[in-house]
Amino acid sequence: MVGITLQESENIDRALKRFKKKYERSGILKEYKKRTFYTKPSVEKRMNEIKAKRRASKENRHD
Repeated sequence: MVGITLQESENIDRALKRFKKKYERSGILKEYKKRTFYTKPSVEKRMNEIKAKRRASKENRHD
């Protein structure tokens, strides 16, 4: 559960901005999107392999 405490004499816009930032960092939206659609295990495995290859190629480019 994401929540913030309002500080004394804090602007509502600033508090909302802090809440949004905390919400994004917590990964709730990412988890929600992941759970809304079912992906077959074989497809998920293939996607993870593709992501790993991309990560490896990025690391090799920087070295």
